[in-house]
Amino acid sequence: MLRIVVPTDFSENAFNAIAYAARLLKDTTCVFYLLHAYTPPIYRVDYALGSPGQLGLPDDHRYSAEAALDKTRKQIKAKYDNPRHEYVTHAAFNTLEDEIKTMVIKENIDFIIMGTQGATGAKEILFGSNTVHILKKAIVPVLAVPSNFDFTPPKSIVFPTDYEVDYAKTDLDFLLHLLKLWDSKLHIVHVSTPDGLTSLQKTNKANLQKLIQEYAYETHDLPDQELVEAINAFQEEVPVDVLAMVQNKHSFLERLFVEPIIKNIGLHSKVPFLVLSYNP
Repeated sequence: MLRIVVPTDFSENAFNAIAYAARLLKDTTCVFYLLHAYTPPIYRVDYALGSPGQLGLPDDHRYSAEAALDKTRKQIKAKYDNPRHEYVTHAAFNTLEDEIKTMVIKENIDFIIMGTQGATGAKEILFGSNTVHILKKAIVPVLAVPSNFDFTPPKSIVFPTDYEVDYAKTDLDFLLHLLKLWDSKLHIVHVSTPDGLTSLQKTNKANLQKLIQEYAYETHDLPDQELVEAINAFQEEVPVDVLAMVQNKHSFLERLFVEPIIKNIGLHSKVPFLVLSYNP
């Protein structure tokens, strides 16, 4: 049974992510934790001391959040009623990032799925700040679903890698679950460099292939170029239903969040983006 956190701010975008999760995992037994973290715009003394509830005072923000969460739960069950799925609501006076971190540990969460607004009309940003923080710091996989994304079975999953990662320390379980669940094909994309692979990269590549040998996969070595350009060019040749990467401070995923070139990328905002946690 999978245990999944789905943050919501009660927007259409957030509901779309919940709906995506319900359809993606329709044949999997799951508990979905619908989470809303709130911080009142004007702090009162009782909030500074902990929360109104702890002082025996009414907490209007919690009441309204719990009511909205219950409404969301009923809406998703009405639209995608599935005996395999259970929905648990959770409202908390906390930042979203901190509450997710607490829930992951307390509830033994397997992964997080959340909506993101993606690029603006001017394509000036890739993800909202909440999404970026969670993608970078989560200790479990995170799946970011673009706004207005219509569900597409993840038959083709693209996995760019520089082979700098020890895959034995990467949480691949959810990725492998998707490959098996949807009979998907994994496209491993590597941008070649003039010097070729180091001995460590060759070892990591061999280890990755051992881990996925039971699944359909294909490796693609692309000419030396910027990673963003490589991904965008590749998706013109091969359909991309999900883009997956490993979050490792030594890998190029970290650079994607800080390099200016990311402002011009289109692919990430068009398909769900799965970030796999790395726990050295």
